[in-house]
Amino acid sequence: MIRVLVVDDDFMVARIHSGYVARVPGFAVVDAVHTGRAAVAAVAEHRPDLVLLDVYLPDMSGLDVLMTLRGVSHPVDVLVITAARDVATVRAAMRGGAVNYLIKPFTAGALTERLGQYADTRRQLAAIGSEVRQDEVDRFFGADRGGPPPLPKGLSATTCGLVADALRETGTDVSAAEAAVLTGLSRVSARRYLEYLCATGQAELRPRYGTAGRPEHRYRWTG
Repeated sequence: MIRVLVVDDDFMVARIHSGYVARVPGFAVVDAVHTGRAAVAAVAEHRPDLVLLDVYLPDMSGLDVLMTLRGVSHPVDVLVITAARDVATVRAAMRGGAVNYLIKPFTAGALTERLGQYADTRRQLAAIGSEVRQDEVDRFFGADRGGPPPLPKGLSATTCGLVADALRETGTDVSAAEAAVLTGLSRVSARRYLEYLCATGQAELRPRYGTAGRPEHRYRWTG
């Protein structure tokens, strides 16, 4: 079981992300905290395998937390989850050793995909032994990735192209239900393809907040 610490200044967002993690087989949330100092303390207390780390925290930058965690006795991996899109922040996260970087807002599917990639890498490293070949190192560091990740089981390239074309041609954002009408798919199927397009950087998720209840997920083509 991969133990996960969730760090986000927004209590509701932390709760939502914890729910996302809890639904992924093989992962368990050990705690959710809301400040940088609490994150450092929680790592020492719970000794998690992975930290989902926000950058915008009330007492210190998540990037400072990342650098602090590099010096703790318990080794821990960090997946940065933030609304920060600037290159300097991404570069600082890479320099600090983050295993991945996910821009808010995102879908549960996008986080599930990255957690799956993380789990796969851990399993492969554990299975190799004490030494690795260069091609294995290249795979772990992404040097051999020549294109987008494969389609999840049950999705087809032809239908994905249909959804992508429909989204691109609208010129605006659409909901999963609207995409279903445009493509003739069910809402659930349309949503799965839209989440894949977001995960591969071809679309982005834009929540639309109403007067009450959860925000509506809207998807926009980015190319």
